[in-house]
Amino acid sequence: MGQNIILNMDDHNFVVCAYNRTVAKVEQFLNNEAKGTKIIGANSLEDMISKLKKPRKIMLLVKAGFAVDEFVKNLIPLLDKGDIIIDGGNSQYLDTQRWCKELEPIGIHYVGMGVSGGEDGARYGPSLMPGGHAAAWPHIKPIFQAISAKANDEPCCDWVGEDGAGHFVKMVHNGIEYGDMQLICEAYHLMKDVIGIDQDEMARVFEQWNQGDLDSFLIEITRDILKFKDADGKYLLPKIRDSAGQKGTGKWTGIAALEYGVPVTLIGEAVFARCLSALKDERIEANKVLPGSSQKFTGNKNEFLDHLRKALYASKLISYAQGFMLLREAAKANKWNLNYGSIALMWRGGCIIRSVFLGNIKEAFTKNPQLTNLLLDPYFCERISASQSSLRQVVAQAALVGVPTPAFSSALAFYDGYRSDVLPANLLQAQRDYFGAHTYELVNKPGEYVHTNWTGHGGNVSASTYNN
Repeated sequence: MGQNIILNMDDHNFVVCAYNRTVAKVEQFLNNEAKGTKIIGANSLEDMISKLKKPRKIMLLVKAGFAVDEFVKNLIPLLDKGDIIIDGGNSQYLDTQRWCKELEPIGIHYVGMGVSGGEDGARYGPSLMPGGHAAAWPHIKPIFQAISAKANDEPCCDWVGEDGAGHFVKMVHNGIEYGDMQLICEAYHLMKDVIGIDQDEMARVFEQWNQGDLDSFLIEITRDILKFKDADGKYLLPKIRDSAGQKGTGKWTGIAALEYGVPVTLIGEAVFARCLSALKDERIEANKVLPGSSQKFTGNKNEFLDHLRKALYASKLISYAQGFMLLREAAKANKWNLNYGSIALMWRGGCIIRSVFLGNIKEAFTKNPQLTNLLLDPYFCERISASQSSLRQVVAQAALVGVPTPAFSSALAFYDGYRSDVLPANLLQAQRDYFGAHTYELVNKPGEYVHTNWTGHGGNVSASTYNN
């Protein structure tokens, strides 16, 4: 990632000084990939700082957490007021907030910037999400907007907001990525175990889907993975162990959703699906003793594939709606002035979740910056109305056959919950008041919380601090 971003900057006529703690890696880079460029190297932090023009702009691309902290601590004594540190890793937004607060009194500007697009994106145009000390933006804007991906000639990079806003937006981006990937995996599972089509046909289906409103990077690479054959001429995919890894940003999204009280259910299920997949040995044993469904699919294959396409679109829309709900709530709590249309543009090109779908999201927020939920936008309301019945068909068929679809199922549950004007939470509130005197609010007296002595011997004292 670091090397490719440096090469990208060089392509755009910016002179870059490269440094790595392992100096031999710098020499190797200069003598190979960077040979014939304007890129220079440094053999120490001090050497690197001495070669930079003021205000110095230092971009870190190291592992989040301890490594970032150590680098920043080592840089501080070498820098002057007005210099800029840019953390381009997947740092937790709380760490970025901490460094912004600590560095502000000494005048060193700190930027936490989400970078998406993988190694290829870094080389030829990533999606960049900078946030932190706003005074840094005029100095770094020409660089990062030049090297970023472009969507309709607009740079997929803009100032996100104060302190940890950039890394928070990147975290939610990664959470949505978890959801998109899980939905695609469930679609693959249903194709394989419900309607029983082979990988070659699956690849053709994903190719067709990529020509329409599901056009995206992840659909595209899924097609390529399904077509890929090993050296022995057999498909590689069935040889890969079905135990998924994760680096933490999906989990962080789920934790943030709980902290801000936002029902980001699909991303949560996507994270838990990876956790369940990691229980490979237990699943093998459970498969031997726990019964499943004996039903088989008897419907029309092509009709089911059309339902599946629409269900994937509907679930994807619900996942994005939940993601933007989280962004809006976090913005309120942290006093970030987020531009949701701009965020959709940043995500549209260069990043892992890039798709034509994000263009429609940008339009929705451009037309109505105060839009509370994507599902309420007229265009998306029409689309979800046309596809929700297919989502029901897919979830029902999966349940009947016994194929797990946690992401599809959670999307449908959220949709039905969100559109319900009455939910059974009244009973839940009564239960809480019964056993804990937590009080409840009466429908005809909004804002007034009362307690009932349900048993006649529980007393009339309520826990008034538990109104919510």
